[in-house]
Amino acid sequence: MNIFDYTVPTEGEDFTTLFEQNDLRIVRIVSSDKLTGKEYCQEEDEWVLLLEGEAVLFVEGEEKRMKKGDNLFLSAKTKHRVVETEKGTLWLAIHIRP
Repeated sequence: MNIFDYTVPTEGEDFTTLFEQNDLRIVRIVSSDKLTGKEYCQEEDEWVLLLEGEAVLFVEGEEKRMKKGDNLFLSAKTKHRVVETEKGTLWLAIHIRP
């Protein structure tokens, strides 16, 4: 599978698991420019890398602006939501279970 071989969704985000083993899961996320602003509070740590595009997140109520090449670590149970993305924003997310 090629990480850059994808179709941009018309709404929301598309999640594709690229690799999973033991306590590790690597996910490709492709975002549209029409998001619902769903809040996440996961049971696992997550490290994200923005490969393409731009995004605005709220992490524990604080605004985080991200551009291509930026990364962010979200520890387990950190409330966060993606509120704005450029159409075609591409993420690589690594989830680590405790």
